[in-house]
Amino acid sequence: MAAYLIVNVTVTDPERYAEYVKAVPATITKYGGRFLTRGGRVEVLEGTFTPRRFVIVEFDSIERARAWWESDDYKGPMELRRSASVADIILVEGIAPPAAGAS
Repeated sequence: MAAYLIVNVTVTDPERYAEYVKAVPATITKYGGRFLTRGGRVEVLEGTFTPRRFVIVEFDSIERARAWWESDDYKGPMELRRSASVADIILVEGIAPPAAGAS
């Protein structure tokens, strides 16, 4: 079942954050992840949520997402991100595909 890493980032050091933006894609790809959105336009349609730089990454499973998050591959980029931004990050499990033959 797919899992989604959902991130709302406030960039505090744009130059260092640009380094993170360059470093992180290879680590995500290595763990089977792919960006669904990465800093594009965001519109709040209802409520009080205040998105900044909004990112959604899809992984094949929660386990693959956690393996990436806890990996040595992501350790350096994570430290870079933390030094250049403040983020709210959640990991959400997606909807299971319907069973074969189910309607």
